[in-house]
Formats: sequence, structure tokens, C-alpha cells
Amino acid sequence: MKLGFLLGYSGKQIHLPLDLIQQAETMGYDSVWTAEAYGNDAVTTATWVLANTSKIRVGTAIMQMPARSPAMCAMTAMSLDQLSGGRFIVGLGASGPQVVEGWHGVPYGKPVTRTREYIQIMRKIMERDGPVEFDGEMYQLPKKGPGTTGLGKPLKSILAGSPDIPIYTASITPAGLRCAGEVADGVFPVWMDPNKFDVLGEHIQKGFDKADNGKSLENFDVAPFVSVAMNDDLDAAYDSLRPWLALYIGGMGAKDKNFYNDYATRLGYGDAAQRIQELYLSGKKAEAEALVPNELLDEVALVGPKERIIERLAPWREAGKRGEVGTMLLGVHDTAVLELFAKELL
Repeated sequence: MKLGFLLGYSGKQIHLPLDLIQQAETMGYDSVWTAEAYGNDAVTTATWVLANTSKIRVGTAIMQMPARSPAMCAMTAMSLDQLSGGRFIVGLGASGPQVVEGWHGVPYGKPVTRTREYIQIMRKIMERDGPVEFDGEMYQLPKKGPGTTGLGKPLKSILAGSPDIPIYTASITPAGLRCAGEVADGVFPVWMDPNKFDVLGEHIQKGFDKADNGKSLENFDVAPFVSVAMNDDLDAAYDSLRPWLALYIGGMGAKDKNFYNDYATRLGYGDAAQRIQELYLSGKKAEAEALVPNELLDEVALVGPKERIIERLAPWREAGKRGEVGTMLLGVHDTAVLELFAKELL
């Protein structure tokens, strides 16, 4: 099992902890991941990290697909792949309708269809077998229809082919997981319980079956985000993570369209998820946070004193041995925690 860690996106001022990233590189961490919402972009920060490191791989978790054409994303990936000596990882996500339509000003559309077509086009470009033509539901190359000139022509990338650049997607819905298994090289579940892999694995396997090219967990990376709260005060450690889960379960999306709430339900916390959402959407955030179960936090995160975290790494180790977790992506910016995980797992 490999280790990576998440940088997230910045606030008003961009801050990249280069010293910490370089320390992780010397510890043997495989990857570090940038992000974007509606402030800094993920690609510029990833480029900066690549320029200031020499071994660690750098990925985007995630690049928002509606913000870039598939061709632009392929151009970016191929450029960074060459400049970094093969250390760039493409991480894609559909984002949400609030950002896609409110910030980028484009229709949210069908996120799974977009993902499948987007990656298919990227593969065609990066393989560089010939001029790219594609006739999909959301994308056409060359573009046809109202507003076009009719002058578009199929093109082949000027850059040398880069067919081995890995492409991951951010997915937790059954349809999204099937799509990831079919067309991607890996998937980011926003969180997971290593003892309940079938919640994800059943759908990923259906994607493998549809791909019909020998895909399996041996050549596909399940890379969950794993939040870590190391604190000798267990209650304080739990409390530090409650706002995170409450936001996702209660505040992401509309009442009847919250993928994270549905995911918590599939993990066995439907009653709590429903109540958290009711409170969160009514403005009672503190009350919603208080209802996040300790049991759920323990299943999807690593919480408490150092010794307790080491003990609770056991199911993650076993999931790694089974191939059900290929990379743990740690949500932490602390040298001591990075050292602990490197010592225990690398």
C-alpha cells in the first residue's frame, strides 16, 4: 500500500507547505495532491510542487471537468508529464451544480456521461494514434451544430504520445464507481470504511466487467481520503472532525440530491444522516455536528492518541493486503503524523 497526502485548496492567500512536501518525499511518500474549488486552481499549484520536488508524484484531487475541455486537460497532463519526468497524475471530478453553474456558468448536465466521454477523449489524445474524432452525447470533436463554422477538423497532438498518464476520478455514487472501474485507473472515495469495501467494490467490479480488458484491483487504485486527528484527548479529536462530516452529510447539495448523505446511508448510518441533514439545512450547524456518530468517525478516519491510531491501522493494513486500498491519501499537515504513518506502513 502506498501513502499520499492532501494539500486541499487555499484560502485568500495560496500557501503550499513545501518543507512538509519535501519531508514527505524523503520519507517515501508516493504522492501529494492539490485541489480547487472557486479560488486557486489545482493545476498551477501542482506545477509549483512538481518544480520544487524530484521524486514524489503530484496529482489533482480534483480538476473540475466542466471548467476545462477534455483536450485542454489532455494538453495540460501531457505537458506536465514531460516536464516532470512522468510524475503527474490526472485527478478529475464533476464538482457540483452550485459551482459548475454558479461559478463556471455551464450546465451541470450528466456527470457520469461527462466523465466517461471526457476520459475517452483524453485517452485518444494521449495515445496519439491519429487525428481525434469523437461523437458523444456531451462532446463532439470536431464540434458540429448551431454556432459552429463547419471548419473544424480532426487534429492529432503535436506532443509525443503519453498513453501511460494515470487518470483517477472522484466518485462515491454507484454509477460513478461503475464508470471509474470502466474507464479510469483509480478512484478517490471521499471517505471509506476498510471493513465495508463491498459498498464500493460491488460497483467498481461492474465497471471492470464492462471494460472487458482484464481490469481488476491489481491494476486499479482505490485511493480513499483518510482524515487523521491525533490528539491525546479523544473527545477533542472526535470534535475536530465532526464539522467535516456534518458539512458533507448535511450541507452538500440539496435535500433530495446529496450524494454524501446517500453514501453515509449505504454505510449504515441512514437515520443519523437524515437528522444531520435536517438540522444542517435549517441553519442548526452546531446541533448537526454534535450528531455525527463517533462510530462513523472511527470507521472512516483515524482518531485519538498515537497508540490508538496505530492500533486502528489494522483494518487498513488488511485492506491493503487484499488490494482493496491501493493508496491512503491522508488529510493531515503535520510532520509527526506523516512520520508515524511512514514508520508503520512504508
